[in-house]
Parts: sequence; C-alpha cells; structure tokens
Amino acid sequence: MTTTATPAGRIEIRGLTKRFGGFTAVDDLSFTVDPGRITGFLGPNGAGKTTTLRMLLGLVRPTGGTATIGGQAYHDLPRPLQTVGAALEATSFHPGRSGRDHLRVLADAGSVPLSRVDELLELTGIPAAARKRAGAYSMGMRQRLGLAAALLGDPQVLVLDEPANGLDPEGIRWLRGFLRHLSTDQGKTVLISSHLLQEVEQTVDDVVIIANGRLVKAGTMAEIKGRPGALVRTTDADALAGALRVADVTSTVGEDGALVADTTDLRLVGDVALRAGLPIHRLEPRRADLEALFFALTEGTNRNLGDTEGETL
Repeated sequence: MTTTATPAGRIEIRGLTKRFGGFTAVDDLSFTVDPGRITGFLGPNGAGKTTTLRMLLGLVRPTGGTATIGGQAYHDLPRPLQTVGAALEATSFHPGRSGRDHLRVLADAGSVPLSRVDELLELTGIPAAARKRAGAYSMGMRQRLGLAAALLGDPQVLVLDEPANGLDPEGIRWLRGFLRHLSTDQGKTVLISSHLLQEVEQTVDDVVIIANGRLVKAGTMAEIKGRPGALVRTTDADALAGALRVADVTSTVGEDGALVADTTDLRLVGDVALRAGLPIHRLEPRRADLEALFFALTEGTNRNLGDTEGETL
C-alpha cells in the first residue's frame, strides 16, 4: 500500500479540541490550509481563533485531535524557524532593545545569518527605525517588526494574528501586496487571523469561519461569496423571470420582491426587460458581501467569557 506524502507547507487541523476545565474553547475543529494560498481565519471574539493558532504552534496542548505542518506537529519539526514563522502578538520584544538588535538576537538563536536581519528591515520598510528602541515604535511599526521576525528563517509557512492592526491605509495596501508575493510568487502558505473583514475580502484566497470553537463555513472566497449576479427591481418580477428564462438566464425572486438573475451582463437584463415592456426601477451587480455573510453566520454566537478571556481564546 502506498501513502501520499503531505506537502511541506500544508497545515492540517483534524478534530482539534481544547477544554479549559468545563469550558470547551475549540470543539472538534477541522480544516486545511494549502501552500501558495492566503487563508483568512475568521470568527467573533472568543471564537477560539487564538487558541487554535497556539495549539498549531505548540504553545497550548490540545485536549484532542491534531494540528500539523507538513504532516508534523510543531514540536517535531527539525528546524522550526525555517519551517514556520509566526507573529501572534505585536509586543513580543524587549522595549529597550532596538528593532535591529531584537532581530539579531532571534537570528543568532535560530542560526540565521545576520545579513538576513538588514535584508528584512529593508523588505518590511523599517530600516530608518531599526536603531530606535522598539518600545517607542507605533503599532504599525511593531507589526512590521513582528513580520520581519516571522520571516527570519525564510519559512514555508506564515501564521499571522491580526497583521494589519495599526497599519495606515498605505501600510495595509503594502501588506496586501507583500502577502500576495509570498503566497503566489514564492509558494508560501499564509494563514492570517483578522477582524478587518473588508481587508480580508481583498486579500485572501480561502476563508475559514469559526464560532464557539466550531467550524461554521470554509471554502474559497468565490465559494463563500457565491456566484455573482444582477439585482433587479421591476413592477412584475415573476414576468421578468419568465422573460429571462427565454433568454437562458435563471433567476430567483426574493421575499422582498427583488429579482436576482444569474448573470453579470446588466445590459442583457435591461434589454430583456425592455422587450417584455417592464420598467426597471433598479439594476445593479449583486455579489455576497463577506461582512454581511460573516455576521449572518456568527450572529448570536459570542460566548460570555469575560473581558480578557474572550479576547484571547
């Protein structure tokens, strides 16, 4: 019998469970993150995102299930710094140490050439601040320093918790392009946890949504958002639906009386309505909004964990 080797950068979460006493933070969670793609890991505060990432990185012991990188648990990786880079907190540095010295300490501990430090300072856009004490960095600068630290070993896998937090619009745009370069051009696996849903929508290829520690939705961004279409309002939606069927366009009429046609050709819909003698009161592209879908899937699922626990699970 032959077995198929797990790709080096694939993250596999299988039946992952974590209980703290009588409380279940992560409940039989399963999903996969593939190389060469950016995956958004979403959920309300207290959903279990951070606990899941900590179990993946060997910082929290699972109650059950597995979390592997390239088929291995984090603690079994022979060269972890060169396999996975992570930034879970933007304050994981000594405030009195300069950004450059912070990276030098990490590089020395991980047997990474010191030349890599200056390369990453330049790459992440903080060379001018490298000699300043990290404690004086803005939130955005801390995020860039954390990203530089995660990339020190040139890992195949990147795990980033709220990487756009504190970045200005220019910084967010830079981050989006940088992550796309890492995933598409270099084939790296990128897993990001974020609450900036509009930014996620523009950045990721795949989405994993959890609530109360359980998976509620997973798939490509196109699958999650559904097929694009056209939203139409007219005086007789049923008559327009019939006319569209003749033009080989399927459609559905919602409870609010609006018709959603399975086409992005707005001109075609307008021409069909004109030939049917039906006035158009509204005609626009229709595509599911990630933010609306997220709240529809997770509404009412926030767990009452207290002010601090709910933020870190």
